[in-house]
Amino acid sequence: MLAAIAFLFFIFLGRFFYIQLIWEDDLHYLALDQWTREIPINAGRGKIYDANGELLAGNTAKYAVYARANAVDDAEGSAKILSEALGVSYGDILEKLSDRSKSEIVLSRRTDKAVVEEIARTEMKGVYYARSDMRVYPYGELASQVLGFTAYDGNGTTGVEGYYNAYLAGKRGEILYETDLVGVDIGGSSAAYIPATDGLNVRLTLDYRIQAVAERVMARALAENNALAARAVVLDPSDFSVLAMVNLPSYDLNEIPRDDLDTLNKLSRNNLVSDIYEPGSTFKIVTAAANIEETLKGNPRAIPLDHVFSSSRTRTVGGTTIRCWSDHRNGKHSNETLAEALNNSCNPCFVDIALALGKETFYDYLSAFRFGKTSGIDFPGESIGMLLPESTLKDADFARIGFGQAIAVTPLQLACAAASAVNGGYYYAPRIVSEIFSDDGSVRQKLPPVLVGRTVSEEASRILSGMLEGVVREGSGKHAYLEGYRVAGKTGTAQKYENGVIAPGKYVSSFLGYFPADAPRYLALVILDEPQGSYYGSTVAAPCAKEIFQGIIDIMQIAPKEAV
Repeated sequence: MLAAIAFLFFIFLGRFFYIQLIWEDDLHYLALDQWTREIPINAGRGKIYDANGELLAGNTAKYAVYARANAVDDAEGSAKILSEALGVSYGDILEKLSDRSKSEIVLSRRTDKAVVEEIARTEMKGVYYARSDMRVYPYGELASQVLGFTAYDGNGTTGVEGYYNAYLAGKRGEILYETDLVGVDIGGSSAAYIPATDGLNVRLTLDYRIQAVAERVMARALAENNALAARAVVLDPSDFSVLAMVNLPSYDLNEIPRDDLDTLNKLSRNNLVSDIYEPGSTFKIVTAAANIEETLKGNPRAIPLDHVFSSSRTRTVGGTTIRCWSDHRNGKHSNETLAEALNNSCNPCFVDIALALGKETFYDYLSAFRFGKTSGIDFPGESIGMLLPESTLKDADFARIGFGQAIAVTPLQLACAAASAVNGGYYYAPRIVSEIFSDDGSVRQKLPPVLVGRTVSEEASRILSGMLEGVVREGSGKHAYLEGYRVAGKTGTAQKYENGVIAPGKYVSSFLGYFPADAPRYLALVILDEPQGSYYGSTVAAPCAKEIFQGIIDIMQIAPKEAV
């Protein structure tokens, strides 16, 4: 009996200990919830600025109007006043004010201050107000897919707004009112105020001036070529900071088509990060970089830089015949070096390189350049691309990867790989945000460049860049040439596939270029999806890159001597 009594005693003692010490906070919260009603105080959402401090996403003052039906003493009269002030149906307001099953009722989420002041003067019982700012975007369509947008509750859902929502959103506060059991205010009681904590601001690496130039150039190209879409990404190759991202067609962030989800999903998608495509000849930059590096390492399988490729315009691999896109040099396909193969964008030469290096070595480079992986960008929804497993790769498909077919990449992946190939071989995680700071200007968090790894040596990078400069100076990329500036790059024209077969007459035209060639500061990848008429990257995309580069030169006031 004594043991049983002692056992029961310790059970009650343990329960008492649990309730008093461990469960205390939860019980206190439940009790507080029973005898108080709260009105939310929304935190001010943090702002988004470009690299220069230009406001890209801010707020305008609006107010939410709430009602507590149990505390309303004249539903009909209150409904009449509120209906006229808010411009809402009298019947809808009356129905809400008569529904006593709900504690708090939202009558309006976005109301002007003058309207709230007008309602407040009537001193209606059971009606409350709280600031509920509305997001505004001063530049409308500018970088809309990068910035993203917020939901009705003010939280970010896409883009930077979504990815950095934890910083931007802040912490909501409350005004607590003492009420009786049915929610009616207790006379003479005082309200408790829990202040909100405003969100922090973010500074992008994006330069709104470069973004505006790129959007203007690509919008004109979209219209003139009657293309399905136009895209461009501009990077700083020295640390992979994103300077501009263009996805067209686009939409105005101040007029979000929320009632048409299909259109909204299509227009708000950042295709540069989320969608994949066969890059075509722009991918030859990667193949050339791998071969140059292996040559410098003394790999006997690598093709020497002075090697002269066969003049045959075809290669047959695994029963598949691969052809050069055209006869060149006065209608005759000629012998050529690697530099000349880049100039002429000759597919068979890059088939030879891939086969010479072998699957294992070539796939090591694809991994180093992060194909089949995410780049690490601070942005939601990044795709890893499509890279066939090395173990199941057929020889014909492997040969085609050498010149940018049988592999699918995101535009951002390709831009980062090329930036690494020409910046000395340094691969950084691309970034859109550089720092997070409060309204008083104090920096709460720095987001510096992050070096992910090395791809090629500085010597290989220097040699490759010299060859790519020749492509612009005298090869297929000459429409991107700027007098007095060392522009380098590579054109690309890729056929599109539908249901596993080539879609006749459908192409993706592209150009990947940068300047200055000896110390890259600006790199741009330009893509036009299904341009009509001329579809070659050399004639459709390269001129767009030239215009973007000229715009950057004008903005940054770069003198010709600085680029030579």
